[in-house]
Amino acid sequence: MDLLQQARAEIDAVDAEMAALFERRMQAVADVVRYKAETGKPVFDAAREADVITRNTARLQNEELRPYYKAFLQEAMAVSRAYQRATLGRDTAAYQGVEGAWSHIALRRMFPFARATAFATWPEVFDAVQNGDAQFGVLPFENSNAGDVSAVLDLLYTHPDIIVTHMQDMPIQQDLLGVKGAKLSNVRTVISHPQALAQSSVFLQQHGFATQSWINTADAAKHIAELNDPTVAAIASAETAELYGLDILAEGVNADGDNTTRFIVIERAAQPPVMTGEGQRLSLLFTARHKPGQLAVVLDQIGARGFNMECIKSRPLPHVPFEYYFYVQLVCPAGCDAAACNSLLETLTGACSTLRLLGAFTLDGIDQQ
Repeated sequence: MDLLQQARAEIDAVDAEMAALFERRMQAVADVVRYKAETGKPVFDAAREADVITRNTARLQNEELRPYYKAFLQEAMAVSRAYQRATLGRDTAAYQGVEGAWSHIALRRMFPFARATAFATWPEVFDAVQNGDAQFGVLPFENSNAGDVSAVLDLLYTHPDIIVTHMQDMPIQQDLLGVKGAKLSNVRTVISHPQALAQSSVFLQQHGFATQSWINTADAAKHIAELNDPTVAAIASAETAELYGLDILAEGVNADGDNTTRFIVIERAAQPPVMTGEGQRLSLLFTARHKPGQLAVVLDQIGARGFNMECIKSRPLPHVPFEYYFYVQLVCPAGCDAAACNSLLETLTGACSTLRLLGAFTLDGIDQQ
C-alpha cells in the first residue's frame, strides 16, 4: 500500500468515526430543539456559538489548522441551525422575484436547506416576515456600482419589529442567455432588468442590440425560454440558464468585473440583536435633533470610542417634510466586548432624538445569523 492509499484509508476510518459522532451530536441537537420549542427561544445564540468556536479552536495543537477548524465548526453549527429550524417549522425564507432571481440565488447560498417562498414585491417579503408566514427574508441592500437600495432601507425604518441578522456580499456576473441552438449572431433584442442592462451597456452598444426593460433578470430568462425566439436574448445568471434550459451566448457581459451586491437577512425580532463585540458590525437607525451640529455630536461619539463607521446614509423622514433619518454601519474595534457596545448605545441614546439597533452580525462566512 503506497502513501496515497494509506492516507485515504486513514481518512475513510476517520470519516466512519465522524459519521457516528455526527449522529450523536444531532441527537443532542434534537434535545436542544425540544427545549427551544417549549421556551420559544430563538435558534441562533451568538454568544454560545462564539464561545464554542473559542473553546474548541484553543484545543488544537497545530496552529496552522485553526482557521480551517473554525470554518469547520461554523459549517457544523450552520447545519445544526438548519436542522433546528426545519424541526421547529422555522425554515421558510422569503424573497422577491421568481426562481433563479439573484435574491433566490443568494437565499439558496445562505439557506441551502430552507423552503424558499417567492413574493412579487419587497413590501410583501417584509409582511411575510412580520406576520410569521416566513421566518426570514432575503433582500438586496446595496450594490457596489449602483449604490444602496433605498426602498429596502425605508422598509427597514418603517418596520420597527424587524431586525437584520446577517449581511452577505455576492459577486454578480451577468451572462447573455439565448434559447437552445441560438448564436450570438442571431440576437437582435436583449431584455433584462434596467440595472443589468445599464451594467452591460458597453457590450450591448458594441453589438448594436436593441434593449427592453424587464421586471427582473430571472423573469426575463423565463420569458425568452417560453418565447423560444433565437433573435431575443436575456441578461441573467448562469444558474438561471441552467434552470430554464438556456444556452450561455456570452459570459460576463456586465462591464465591471467587481460588481457585487450585498444582501441582507431580516427576521422578526424575538429579542434585541446580540452584541458580542470585536469583529461584529452594528447597524443603527437614528434621528438627530434638528439643531446645528447635532449630527456631528453623534458621529464624534462613535469615533471617540474607536468604532469605524463603514457607511452613513440619509433618507427622508416619513411624514416629516425635509427632515431625515440616518443609517450607519459600524465595525467594532479590536478588544471590544458587549459592555463597550452597550456603553456606546447608551451614549448615543442621549445624543439622538431616536435610536434603534437594527442589527449586530458578522460578515465572514455563509449563514452566520
